[in-house]
Amino acid sequence: MEVLVAVLLVAMCLPPALDALYAATRAASAHEAQIAAQYRVSGRMEEVLAASFAALDAAALAAGNPAVPTGYSDPAGTPGRLLVFLAHYDLDDADGDGDPFSGAEPNLLWVRVAEENGTTALESVTAP
Repeated sequence: MEVLVAVLLVAMCLPPALDALYAATRAASAHEAQIAAQYRVSGRMEEVLAASFAALDAAALAAGNPAVPTGYSDPAGTPGRLLVFLAHYDLDDADGDGDPFSGAEPNLLWVRVAEENGTTALESVTAP
């Protein structure tokens, strides 16, 4: 009788325990993917910031708009594509319009690196 009760108790407790274990393993893999994306974005940001200011300035001018990805981005169709945006930045808002990209200082660049269809992104400002 005691063995039957013990087997019944284990049978009742096992499904919720397995569900909890399954949820924990899924959360761990999602966290691992998020960390990998963060490292990729951070690495690309370091690569971009290591480039000369003149090269970054030329890429920003070629893009012409802060919403247009620059040549520092991965090619279209690349899995996990990273997009790099560059634009001149208006730090002091001297023109008073509240737009950080109009009336921008020529020696200050805004840099944004983001996953194309993801949630991970980094922004920075650089100067010569």
